[in-house]
Amino acid sequence: MTEVTRIALWSGPRNISTAMMRSFESRNDSMVVDEPFYAFYLSSTGLQHPVTDEILASQPNDWRDVAAEMTGEVPPGVGVFYQKQMAHHLLPEMDREWMRELKHAFLIREPRAMLSSYMQKREEARLQDLGFQQQVGLYDWLVCETGQQPPVVDSRQVLENPREVLTALCEALGIEFQESMLSWEPGGRDSDGVWADHWYDAVLKSRGFQPYTPKTIELSPELEEIAAQAQMHYDYLFSKCLSV
Repeated sequence: MTEVTRIALWSGPRNISTAMMRSFESRNDSMVVDEPFYAFYLSSTGLQHPVTDEILASQPNDWRDVAAEMTGEVPPGVGVFYQKQMAHHLLPEMDREWMRELKHAFLIREPRAMLSSYMQKREEARLQDLGFQQQVGLYDWLVCETGQQPPVVDSRQVLENPREVLTALCEALGIEFQESMLSWEPGGRDSDGVWADHWYDAVLKSRGFQPYTPKTIELSPELEEIAAQAQMHYDYLFSKCLSV
């Protein structure tokens, strides 16, 4: 039987997390899942997001059912089960014992850039919506409770050097890098969440990782305050980034 490597990559919103999912789905040994705790998160918090009703109907609403799927059987021939996870979906009532069966990685993005992109899709933002606090909490838990040293990658570094960073990430996760991870056909996938049309416009048109381009960022004083609060969490995780 094929030995399965289960990988959970924890990101915040408005990062390159969907491009990373495309990258891993382009392997010849993989299957992917797109934000499997999204429905649980909306059901538990009562928050209203675009296409909330469709999301609630498309996934289990109980985190225990989702965790069972993340650790359950996979189709024959699958060697890598890649899980695109959003750190802000981690709510206090979730037990973490199931996470011991997975390998974990973290994807981060500079807070001001993340917030600028986030506000193009949302009308308001809170620090907890960005996932930095949750990423740090999970990272420290994994180090202390499982002995893992989860790899961390920064989105800018991925875009500037996709082959080198992905090679290092794969090595840290104990799998072989495949050249196919650098490109994909544009368009949607059956694996995309039902929210894809609202959030994935750039990725749906892409054929690979887009080159990094600096942007002029202007934030309101309120958003600058949120970015400043997020920065210490980002800096902590950035200090853990893989060397390439």
